[in-house]
Amino acid sequence: MEAPILKSKEEIEAMRPAGRIVAKTLKLLREMVVPGVTTLELDQAAEDLIRKNGAIPAFKGYPNFKPGVIDFPGTICASVNEEVVHGIPCDRVLCKGDIISIDVGANYDGWFGDAARTYAVGEISRKAAKLLSVTEESLNRAVARLKDGVDLGWISAAVQEHAEENGFSVVRDFVGHGIGREMHEPPQIPNFVNKVFRKSGVEIKAGAVLAIEPMVNMGGSAVRVGNDGWVVTTKDRSLSAHFENTVAVTADGVIVLTEE
Repeated sequence: MEAPILKSKEEIEAMRPAGRIVAKTLKLLREMVVPGVTTLELDQAAEDLIRKNGAIPAFKGYPNFKPGVIDFPGTICASVNEEVVHGIPCDRVLCKGDIISIDVGANYDGWFGDAARTYAVGEISRKAAKLLSVTEESLNRAVARLKDGVDLGWISAAVQEHAEENGFSVVRDFVGHGIGREMHEPPQIPNFVNKVFRKSGVEIKAGAVLAIEPMVNMGGSAVRVGNDGWVVTTKDRSLSAHFENTVAVTADGVIVLTEE
């Protein structure tokens, strides 16, 4: 596994605007997520805000690299209920009791920011609410373990431990990643570990900027990719939640870049 591409203090500062724009976009979308709104309306609002802030939607036109599969058509990934990631915005109407995972990426002056949240659409079931809170807690626990010199495996273990202790499972087919001048940089950041050998061999050092993103399922961990080549769903059709932040590791601690 490759080590992170380390950034200077000046480069980390240069990444802040992209992170703030992503955070601002998610705040807007959180307010818009109500029964009756379509995922396409959310997508259009996100694109308008990102561009008005001088940034470029990072996901729009992202290549799939599979023959015959279109580049990603949306500004956001809008994944509803059993959809894990890469949901394509469309005329789907959100209904009371749904959950929606929204992933936002922005490119500002050549630097990327990336974050995701899962929102309740009106009142949701207790178990669905627990899924959301546990997934967010898994992210926060992983970030809390970050520091100069830590092995990447301990970050992955933080996610898996909390999710499984609460009766959920973590997705193994999709992972977090480094981020900077490219949306996806090394290393890959799994949300699980070998329970015997938790060390990955990748040491996180000051200057690493990472997009940590737990994807947690209510049922089993298995997922499948749809015929469109993009939308990932749980194999057993159980609910899935997704939380993500872009974070920078410094000698003085961790900075969450995707917060206002």
